[in-house]
Amino acid sequence: MTTPTRTTRGPVTTSRVVLYATLVALALIFLVPLVWMVITSLKTYTAAQQIPPSWLPDPIAGYGYEQILNNTANPVLRWFLNSMLAATLHSLLVLVTASMAAYSLARLRFRGRGVTFALIVGTLFIPPTSLIIPNFLIVDQLNWIDTLAVVVVPGAASAFGVFFLRQFFLSLPNELEEAATLDGANQWQIFFRVVLPLSKPALATLAVLSFLTNWNDFLWPIFVLFSPEKLTLPPGLGLLQGSYVTDYPVIMAGAVLASLPVLILFVLAQRHIIQGVSRSGLKG
Repeated sequence: MTTPTRTTRGPVTTSRVVLYATLVALALIFLVPLVWMVITSLKTYTAAQQIPPSWLPDPIAGYGYEQILNNTANPVLRWFLNSMLAATLHSLLVLVTASMAAYSLARLRFRGRGVTFALIVGTLFIPPTSLIIPNFLIVDQLNWIDTLAVVVVPGAASAFGVFFLRQFFLSLPNELEEAATLDGANQWQIFFRVVLPLSKPALATLAVLSFLTNWNDFLWPIFVLFSPEKLTLPPGLGLLQGSYVTDYPVIMAGAVLASLPVLILFVLAQRHIIQGVSRSGLKG
C-alpha cells in the first residue's frame, strides 16, 4: 500500500515577494481614495473641515445624504435616474449596431470589406472634442437638444465596439456556422442563434465599457442639456460645489452615489469581462 505523496510549495522567491508587494501597493492606491470618499460622506460639515483630517468620522452623520435627498434645487436622484436610463439605452444601442457591423466584417465576404474596417478603426484616432460642434448641429436639426435622446443616440455607432467584437467573432470556429448552414439556417439565424449566444463574454464586456463611457460623460451633456431636471449625474454633481464654500460631505455623498452602479456592475460582470478580453485578442 503506497502512501500519498505530500506536495510542498516551493520557497518564496524574491521576485514573488516583490510581485505581491507591488500588487498590495496598487490595491491601496485604488482603494484608499474610495475609502476616504465614503468616510468623508459620513462626516458632518464641521468635521470634514478639520485640519489635520481624521480617518474615522466622529460622530457618524448622514448629513451629506440628507442634503442630497432633500435638495429640491439640485435634484440629485433625478440626475441619477437620468444617467441610469441614458447609460442603459446607450449600451443596448451599442450592442445592436456594433454586433451586426462586426459580424459582417468578420464573416461576410464583400468588396471593400478591408477598406471599410480600416476606415472604421481610423475614426478612433479622431479627437472626440473635434466632433462636438458637428454633432451639436446635427442634434439641433433633429430637435433633440435638452432631451434624453441627445445623450443616448450620439456615439451609439461605436468604432471600438465594432473592432472589439470583430476580433472576438474571428476567434469563433467556422465549423459551427458551417454546421448550422448544413442544417438549413440562413445568415440571420446563424447570427442570432449561434454567434450571439457564444459571444456573451464579449457582449457583456462591451456593454460594461459602453455603460461606463456614457455614465462618466461630462463634456457632451453640458453642451446639450440645459434644464436642471434633464441633467445627468456628472454635470449635475458639478453644481453641488458652491462659488465660495465647498461642502465636502455633500459632494462625497454624490460621488458615492455615482460610484455604486459602476462598482456593482463590475462585480457582477467581472468574470465575463476577463473572458471577453482574453478571447478578443486585446490582452497585454
